[in-house]
Amino acid sequence: VMPQQVRDRADLIRLVLTLQAGAGTLCFAGVAANACEACGCQAAAQENKSLDVSQAHAPEADRQAILAMAGEYKVTFQFQETVAIEPGYELKDPYLSGATEFVEVVEDRGDFISLQHILVLHPQNEDGSLDQEAEARVVKHWRQDWLFENQEVFYYDKENNWTFKKLPETEVKGQWTQKVYQVDDSPRYSGSATWVHYDGKSYWENKTSSPLPRREYTKRSDYNVMVRGNRHEITDYGWVHEQDNDKIIREDGQEDVLLAQEKGWNTYTKVTDQKCALALTWWKAHQDFWAKTRNAWDKVYDREGDLTLAKAIDKKPLFMHLYPLEKKNADTDDIAAILNKFVVNAKTSGSAEGK
Repeated sequence: VMPQQVRDRADLIRLVLTLQAGAGTLCFAGVAANACEACGCQAAAQENKSLDVSQAHAPEADRQAILAMAGEYKVTFQFQETVAIEPGYELKDPYLSGATEFVEVVEDRGDFISLQHILVLHPQNEDGSLDQEAEARVVKHWRQDWLFENQEVFYYDKENNWTFKKLPETEVKGQWTQKVYQVDDSPRYSGSATWVHYDGKSYWENKTSSPLPRREYTKRSDYNVMVRGNRHEITDYGWVHEQDNDKIIREDGQEDVLLAQEKGWNTYTKVTDQKCALALTWWKAHQDFWAKTRNAWDKVYDREGDLTLAKAIDKKPLFMHLYPLEKKNADTDDIAAILNKFVVNAKTSGSAEGK
């Protein structure tokens, strides 16, 4: 009998059937055969019983794939528009950049894993080579949280508005929600899907709406939503964040207008610890402040309704308001006071995913 989540060919690819030798037991676990023993399937097979590992605990193969994204990496960010959909639209130039990035495991509670990305930016000469004499700069980058069988999600709609949805328990069974946050730990996008371990591959993929990335909103305003097709795949050299993105014009009461599509290919190649030593030193000095910031945000997220954030107050975005607090390692109450200033009341929209 096929599980309820198997609805089309893409879902069939996600289904891993592990036949335990001599036991006649099928494990619909979404994990590779070599992970079943760790998850308890082997013991169940010996008793001639089937076991859905999602009822026991977060599958270990999934956890190890997520944790494999932590470490020190040389990162290349590449984006290329591929198709112009709207008549008269001209494809934009490709985007290419790179950096060294340190990905730290901030928290691991079994069914919850938090990974903080920290960039080390090296100044470049005019020919594109690194300026070895110039001082590198550390930048707190994005954060990704992974939650097993999570039911509460904020989906991005548009104009800095996120709509809350409580997902049915049956819909998220065996799935992991990825919640992605901005440099100031404000929300970015979320999506839920199953980790796949098959034919020697481990990957997770999902499609969801998000705000425009910095590389776009600082240069253009002809669309307002990016529908991201995200795929995280673990490789022998590190991991890849592959993207198939739709650039959308979204307005209340109207169908989304697809402006253009792009391909993203961000590669994370493992490097030695020394290349990320500066990031590690920076994080040790600043992690206490950002732990308090996450705690303050948790109170903001404790709601079951729209969350709308102002884009700026006193002509400054949120991260600029947080810089002075970070320098003095302000307490949680001071941080919360700033965050609450950015939370605004807005009319609930009906165009977000899941609405």
